[in-house]
Amino acid sequence: MEEHYVTRSGWLRASILGANDGILSTASIIIGVAAASDFREPIILAGLAGLVAGAFSMAAGEYVSVSSQSDIEQADLAREQEELTATPEAELLELAKIYEKRGLDEALSLEVATQLTQHNALEAHARDELGINEIMQAKPLQAALASGAAFVFGGILPLIVVLFAPLSQMIYLQYVFSMLFLIVLGVLAAKAGGSNILKAVRRITFWGTIAMGATAYMGYLFGVNLS
Repeated sequence: MEEHYVTRSGWLRASILGANDGILSTASIIIGVAAASDFREPIILAGLAGLVAGAFSMAAGEYVSVSSQSDIEQADLAREQEELTATPEAELLELAKIYEKRGLDEALSLEVATQLTQHNALEAHARDELGINEIMQAKPLQAALASGAAFVFGGILPLIVVLFAPLSQMIYLQYVFSMLFLIVLGVLAAKAGGSNILKAVRRITFWGTIAMGATAYMGYLFGVNLS
């Protein structure tokens, strides 16, 4: 049986977002500090602090966000279960109407609704009325771990550049390598998700340039000499 891309949507979305944000956030911090400093140590410290804070923030934010989605789903399921208990006939007809709108005739719609209700009424209503299924159901812990780990992976890459790049070329090399990292990430994400590679690369490089350009400008604008 073939595997569909939608089955990867939960962890893939969190991982891509985490890695992308890790590269962008860490590189942007490094570029902003490098624009105002002539020393390597403050740049490394700022990048490392941004990496640690960003990873925990990303994981926590993803957990809270997906948990909220999960709470909504559970509330909808509980409400649906109450309706199935209180008015089973009305719920059966409601399910049949859904299938009828999808193209089945009235008699077949009622037959399908009846059989699915006998098998598992709540599952049928969750899937076809509420749009909730096992594949798409929110998984907070999985999303948080994937997002946090991906952020760390992405953030380490700009830090490696800091350790080896000459201070005089730090900003330019950080930008070039970060763009390469983002392009590779965009290609991998597009292939994993079955989407258009060129579109993914164009989107990620455009916003990456905006983010890093803004922080570099801020560093130059304030002209604070960090030593």
